[in-house]
Order: sequence, then structure tokens, then C-alpha cells
Amino acid sequence: MNRIVSVDPGRNKCGLVLVDCTRDCVIEGHVVATESVLDTLQCWRQDAPIECLVLGNGTASNSLRHQLPEDLPVRVVDERGTTLQARKRYWQLWPPRGWRRLMPRGLLLPPSELDAVAALVILESELGRKILWPGPAPLRNGPSQ
Repeated sequence: MNRIVSVDPGRNKCGLVLVDCTRDCVIEGHVVATESVLDTLQCWRQDAPIECLVLGNGTASNSLRHQLPEDLPVRVVDERGTTLQARKRYWQLWPPRGWRRLMPRGLLLPPSELDAVAALVILESELGRKILWPGPAPLRNGPSQ
């Protein structure tokens, strides 16, 4: 199983996704406080090896990159426009239900934070293919900022 982590870094919170690239499927996705990223990575690395980490080049990416384990290959990629793409991708993964499905998608606000979906969009852009997310939408883990 080839496992890749993608991170959408931010000052206060980061979106993380752990993807099984052999099945093109998200294993886990979270929005965590920036200071919890390394703990989450360590937990994921205990389960099975991670092939590489794809890191968006946005806010706080430099400071996060210097904290990452040296034995973990890191690819820094352009993340311009991923927040808008993440909103669109959110509704592709979890289509609106009930009366919301009648509204134009551009007027709908996703009910959860988009950081983990933005991390997915970053990885999909890097790999050049879509990844499935079979579970529920990611919710923020940890204290609010």
C-alpha cells in the first residue's frame, strides 16, 4: 500500500489527508491545530510507512517543513486557488441533500471546514487524478481558534 500525506498548512489550523494511492482512496482526513500536525503524522507513521508528504506552499509552510522528520520525503507544491477548488470538490464528494440540492452550488457554504478538502485538492493536482473519500466530511479536531 502506497500511502501519501497531503497538508494544507495554515497559521492556526492545517488540513491533512492520508491517502492510499494503490486504491486512490482517502484513509483519514482531519483539520487540526497547526501544533498538532506532527503528532498526527507520527500516529499515521506508526500504523504503516508513508511514501512522501505533499505540502502546500502557503501560509506557515516554511516553518512546518523545517519541523518535519528528515527521513520523510517532502514535495512542496503550489496551492494557489485551492480554497475555491475545495468548495467545489466538497459538493462533488458530499452532494447537498434536501432543499439545499435545489440551490445553485455557488450560493452554498459547506457545513464543515475546507482545510482537509483543500489538502485533498493539492494532492489531486499533484497526482493528476481524482481521489475517492468514502467517509463522512472532515470535522475540526482539537480546540477552536
